[in-house]
Amino acid sequence: MHPTTPGPSETDPAVARSPRRNLIALNAALLLTLGAVTLAPHATAQSRGSETARPRGEYTVVGGAVSGANANAIYVLDSANREMVGLLWDESRRQILGLGYRDLALDLTADPER
Repeated sequence: MHPTTPGPSETDPAVARSPRRNLIALNAALLLTLGAVTLAPHATAQSRGSETARPRGEYTVVGGAVSGANANAIYVLDSANREMVGLLWDESRRQILGLGYRDLALDLTADPER
C-alpha cells in the first residue's frame, strides 16, 4: 500500500476557512448596503414647496380601444394622487406615446354648469 498525500485543504487550515471568510464578508457587505438604503434620505425632487410630499401612488391599469387607431390604449389611474394617464404603443416607431393626462382632483372641483 502506498501512503496517500493529504490535499491542500487538509494541510492548510487557511485554505479550508477561505469560503467561510468569503461568505462572512459578503454578508457584511450586504448588511451594510441594506443599512445604507434604509437610512438614506427620501427623494424630495417632486415635493411642491410648502405643500406636503406627494403620497405613494395606488395604481390601476385598464386597457381600452381608441377610435381611429389600430392599437389599443392603456389607461393608468393613480387613485392616491387622483391622476390618470393614457398611453398608446406605436408599433411603427416602437415606442410608447402619451395620449393625455387628467388631473381628476381638478375635474371634481370643476364647475358643472359650464
